[in-house]
Amino acid sequence: MKPQLLPLGDSALLVKFGDEIDLGINQRVHALDALLRAKQIAGVIETVPAYATLLVHYDSLVLTYAQVSDWVGAEMDRAESNATRKPRRIEVPVRYGGEDLDFVAAHHHIRAREVVNIHAGREYAVYMMGFTPGFAYMGKLDDAIATPRLETPRTRVAAGSVGIAGAQTGIYPIDSPGGWRIIGRTSLRLFDLKSDQPFLFAPGDAVRFVIEAMDA
Repeated sequence: MKPQLLPLGDSALLVKFGDEIDLGINQRVHALDALLRAKQIAGVIETVPAYATLLVHYDSLVLTYAQVSDWVGAEMDRAESNATRKPRRIEVPVRYGGEDLDFVAAHHHIRAREVVNIHAGREYAVYMMGFTPGFAYMGKLDDAIATPRLETPRTRVAAGSVGIAGAQTGIYPIDSPGGWRIIGRTSLRLFDLKSDQPFLFAPGDAVRFVIEAMDA
């Protein structure tokens, strides 16, 4: 499907590739984002990739919507040919347990051990970054354990907490509020401001959770 170019307010353009969590769509989003960043023109402030969209912020005193639209449109075909790259694979050791593992099991009428095996039984793609520094949105979860997030978020979730929300899974890089269901923890450091590469994950990475232990 050809992406749609849509105005968003008076200083942003939205490139809409679809409306679902799909790896192929997400790869197209990040391919275009990488190309626009590499060939950025004066007046473009920021590009923000998401699951199926790319938001382009621009200075309306420097560029018109038509100029930005023409620029993005001209780069689309080149981006499509670069929409796939060999993923970097990362293993994450997890000590399973925590506040919500039993809830997830009860919600799906299975045992906690089955939740763990299902969660660790597939590879996840990093679709986008956001929420807090270094937080990677990964998917898709097996439908057998996809679980709604908390109705009321916790005021503090510890760094390293592994959570699920709907069809997504992710790891909290820093202590922060959060409403995802916590099913385990990892000792990996996801965010290091002093490092040349402060984020452990990047869009396009392939992540596998490895069972390190399981709390009784």
